[in-house]
Amino acid sequence: MSLPPDSTPEDDAAAFVIPATVPPFFGRPGMERALLLARGVRRMLVHRGMRSMLEVPLANNRRADILALAGDGTVTIVEIKSSVADFRADHKWGDYLEFCDRFYFAVGEDFPQELIPEECGLIVADGYGAEILREGPEVKLNAARRRTLLLRVAMQAFQRLHQVEDPRPTAL
Repeated sequence: MSLPPDSTPEDDAAAFVIPATVPPFFGRPGMERALLLARGVRRMLVHRGMRSMLEVPLANNRRADILALAGDGTVTIVEIKSSVADFRADHKWGDYLEFCDRFYFAVGEDFPQELIPEECGLIVADGYGAEILREGPEVKLNAARRRTLLLRVAMQAFQRLHQVEDPRPTAL
């Protein structure tokens, strides 16, 4: 395999080092706690047989903090709330419901759980794991929306993987 004309052997070797990339929302200053909660939630999701991505763009121009997919095709969205102020400032969680079969809020152990609406699932998390305290009600997506969503998520996942595997692509 030959190197592109503007690269060195060191550049090529660096392409095989997986960078510690974080989606933009979680990369902002002050979001360390949200990132820790997300890590704990994602570990729990893996134990439940799901795979997930952070910061998934949806067709309504919202971004799901975590979108998870189960082997049976069930789509779960988890909204991370790192503080009461974060929860009170954000009223767009209802916009996520039409893009998932189940919806949860994930909060830290010190979060006042009574603030979370009863019609939503509740997860308590830390940087190491998480526990579902209240299941989110299941409302099945219609087939057309599910197909469109899964294709969109797959394309996003492939793009992110490509950026890790080839950090200097010619076009994306």
